[in-house]
Amino acid sequence: MQITTLILGAGAAGMMCAAHAGPGTLVIDHAKRPGEKIRISGGGRCNFTNLYTEPANFLGANRHFHKSALSRYTQWDFIDLVARHGIAYHEKTLGQLFCDGKSTQIIEMLRMEMTQSGADLWLDCTLADLGHDGSHFTATLDHAGTRKTVTAQNIVLATGGKSIPKMGATGLAYDIAQQFGHTVTETRPALVPLTFSDQRFAPLSGTSAPARVSNTRTAFDEAVLFTHRGLSGPAILQISSYWREGEEIEIDLAPDGHLLEALKTQRQAQGRRNLTTELAKHLPAKLIEHLAQEIDLKGNLADQSDARLTDVTGHLRHWRLKPTGSEGYRTAEVTLGGIDTDGFSSKTMMSKSIPGLYAIGEAVDVTGWLGGYNFQWAWSSGWVAGTAIRESS
Repeated sequence: MQITTLILGAGAAGMMCAAHAGPGTLVIDHAKRPGEKIRISGGGRCNFTNLYTEPANFLGANRHFHKSALSRYTQWDFIDLVARHGIAYHEKTLGQLFCDGKSTQIIEMLRMEMTQSGADLWLDCTLADLGHDGSHFTATLDHAGTRKTVTAQNIVLATGGKSIPKMGATGLAYDIAQQFGHTVTETRPALVPLTFSDQRFAPLSGTSAPARVSNTRTAFDEAVLFTHRGLSGPAILQISSYWREGEEIEIDLAPDGHLLEALKTQRQAQGRRNLTTELAKHLPAKLIEHLAQEIDLKGNLADQSDARLTDVTGHLRHWRLKPTGSEGYRTAEVTLGGIDTDGFSSKTMMSKSIPGLYAIGEAVDVTGWLGGYNFQWAWSSGWVAGTAIRESS
């Protein structure tokens, strides 16, 4: 069977690429349904992009590679596509856009776009072998119990990274890239909860608080969630992409900077009030109870000098912790690192050394922040590769 393009992976990037690559495109996936990450994302409503997407929201060894794709197919382009399909959506917070209905609407939209483009989709299909004779790729596929051979001018690696292995995630894209002489940067779980071996926060499980979480590289202002295993919540997931084992993080539990003055004011107005009672007006009572074991929070407000209140708020604003590790790929939303982008064109997503070999989405070393950024990278990189393929055919 001869085709123009074989796309490995029916996820966000793969389907977006297929929607623009033109006739003669075949998308394969080992799963029984396409777009599984889309389906489960955003609590089933899919955080499909972010209004504030810009290059600074992405990590990678090459800090400039993603700029071209993001500027040529922007969040506004995808929002227009969503609107054309009549999918209602809303902004939740910090520019994050979610479907009003189910995330399957995005999958159905992409399937429609693929069909209109003339692309075929084979599910329950795995790659058994892949070769290249200098001009064409030959793939051996196991599809629904039948072995088939496909010859293609182009191969697109869109199988994602290693995150959420229970959904079948593997390092297949990395293996194929290395087979054809490309390098792969260090990969690690990203947007992932951080853990503590002593389970010190188990009594606080389910408690959350707004905070600023930082390290020597960056800082994020969002919620922190305490769990049986450690720390989660948006701020922790964000900082995890910038954290390494053995490093500390700092949590500011009063990021608005007004806590000290508020305590001093209440000392004047209600000096007999217990310090912990007053702090519980600003932070969860369970958290104050836990911190009382580390910080001396005894006495009434009237008993606290300016220096003591400064010391207390200092502890709350500079709470330093050293996580033991992370929950790993099991719960990581994305994979940090991937196929080295130095070997690929930022304008086409095609290999500089193997004509017809493309890599897109999470498979490459481009990782976005939490909040719809990784989906936008999938749309942008998929569009770039698909458009380049169509224009070269």
